[in-house]
Amino acid sequence: MSELPNCQTLLLEQAEGVLYITLNRPDSRNAMGLAMVEELRAVLREVCGDTNVRALVLRGADGHFCAGGDIKDMAEARAKGGDAYRELNRAFGSLLEEAQAAPQVLIAVLEGAVLGGGFGLACVSDIAIAHSQAKFGLPETSLGILPAQIAPFVVRRIGLTQARRLALTAARFDGAEALRLGLVHFSEADDLALVERLAECLRQVRQCAPGANAATKALLLASETENLGNLLDHAAGQFAEAVTGAEGIEGTLAFVQKRKPSWAQ
Repeated sequence: MSELPNCQTLLLEQAEGVLYITLNRPDSRNAMGLAMVEELRAVLREVCGDTNVRALVLRGADGHFCAGGDIKDMAEARAKGGDAYRELNRAFGSLLEEAQAAPQVLIAVLEGAVLGGGFGLACVSDIAIAHSQAKFGLPETSLGILPAQIAPFVVRRIGLTQARRLALTAARFDGAEALRLGLVHFSEADDLALVERLAECLRQVRQCAPGANAATKALLLASETENLGNLLDHAAGQFAEAVTGAEGIEGTLAFVQKRKPSWAQ
């Protein structure tokens, strides 16, 4: 089990192979400052190699996911000049890269405000579950700035056409519209349905071998950027390793013996 860092802006709970990460700055609707970014990155680094952690559940405290960037951090950066802004902004981009590449299944539970940086975090999740009344949006251009680090992840999530519309109008929309856009996978009508959907998704994740899931996730992400022939060559080698590896042997044997594999007990 990972030795998780002490955090001031996050609540962490580990149970049954799941690490629950709660953004915990309810006084600012869990706005994301540099401290929260660095704490999230530290947690991801710590659990990266921990095969006992099968899934990461990311949500916000007190009914909001994340209202975007912390204005206080921006004000402090202003006093330090342009380089401070650049470093602050790029640190959040690094968080998005690292969260997307995490070997675990990343599940985002989206309630209340899902704006700016919160929108970006939703875009890098493997499974996104929204409350139907959640409020999504990219408000940056209405503030005279741009969604600099978020934009590429939004485009990959919902496509360039819709990303242009949302980013260039700062339009707000609810969970039902997020589902229609393909931003989220589920939009639930109430809190109970949200809890039940999360439990169902975690049950499904636990049916899958953790090593196979991690390799499959990396393969799917690589399909966006790598040459197809090279990708397929590499994937063939991975398949051969998986078939003859511990998980492949256990999975095949469990199927023949008509029982659950060890990771699904």
